Amino acid sequence: MSATLDTVSLLADRINALEESSTLAMTKKARELAAQGHKVISLSVGEPDFKTPDHICEAAKKAIDDGFHGYSPVAGYPDLRKAIADKFKRDNNIDWKPENIVVSTGAKHSLANVIQVLINPGDEVVIFSPYWVSYSEMVKLAEGKSVVVDGSFENNFKVTPEQFEAAITDRTRIVMYASPNNPTGSIYSEAELRAIAAVVAKHENVFVLADEIYEYINFTPEGHFSIGSIPEIADRVITVNGVAKGYAMTGWRIGYIGAAKWIAEGVEKLQGQVTSGTNSIAQKAAVAAISGPLDASKEMTKAYQRRRDLVVKLLKEVPHFRVNVPEGAFYAFPDISYYYGKSDGTTTINNSDDFASWLLNTSYVSTVAGSGFGAPNCLRISTAASDESLAEAVQRIKDAVATLK
Repeated sequence: MSATLDTVSLLADRINALEESSTLAMTKKARELAAQGHKVISLSVGEPDFKTPDHICEAAKKAIDDGFHGYSPVAGYPDLRKAIADKFKRDNNIDWKPENIVVSTGAKHSLANVIQVLINPGDEVVIFSPYWVSYSEMVKLAEGKSVVVDGSFENNFKVTPEQFEAAITDRTRIVMYASPNNPTGSIYSEAELRAIAAVVAKHENVFVLADEIYEYINFTPEGHFSIGSIPEIADRVITVNGVAKGYAMTGWRIGYIGAAKWIAEGVEKLQGQVTSGTNSIAQKAAVAAISGPLDASKEMTKAYQRRRDLVVKLLKEVPHFRVNVPEGAFYAFPDISYYYGKSDGTTTINNSDDFASWLLNTSYVSTVAGSGFGAPNCLRISTAASDESLAEAVQRIKDAVATLK
């Protein structure tokens, strides 16, 4: 191929229009610096630092020994779909049958499937912000339009029903949000979700895409509430979940949806042409996870809450950081905008991207700019690390900002 050929122009427009995942980009840069010998504390990746529980690993080993080596059904093995349906009833008060379940290669795949199945070019998707980095890019791939509605810092980064209703037009097809939220850790209460559902109930062509991947990492006394359990809109709610976060199974790549049968059939049809059924061994491990005891998940959540308390306390000691108290997940999301326009004499910080890059290059702490999450004044810090690493990282941040004038 000619050296002068513009290879970027040969890529499809849809690929050139996509933004790179900011979380994966920062993780890649952190690994490169670590490979050069720097002592990097990586707090950019959204991944549990625990091992998958033993009983789940044993189920995977047994699946190998039992010969589950072939292609799996597109929508997932029947026993896994039944286990998920039972889990929805047990934990979420959602009454789906196995035929309403589709298993995919991670919750990210599940979300992308649903958007592709429900969105036509020009359709609008209301996204509650801050949001996970891939939401708007998934909508872009489906040729839809993202309508981003900002949750304010003062309201713990949550969108109000009034804001939501004001964003709805005759082109609105989906509203999507995560609770517990990545990146903020905020959780929509039952009362808040019932108020959101009341708005949805008025608009019969609007569907809810509820991302509940952090369901078990919840620090509130009330616990998790699923909007899909509200009868008035139950048939228009697509609940997405998976095993990655609550069971420390990120690499196993198992996500799933519970939805009305016609939506599930649409997702199965799409998946049949793109990926087919997901990993057979991982599915058998997921049966053990979803059907088994939650003791390990509860212990992990206790550790995440302890780390949350530690990091929030330390971040509040960083001058001019504004810090909310996350109610779930494993992130802190401080507002760092006081430092915009300030310089250490070499680098001027103009935005969160500058801040995150500067912090990594000077202090070897890897975080993620809030811009990719729809919150340009903030910085995402993963708390899925040891107490010692977290304390050292925040001290490095504190020392770094002291150089900004």
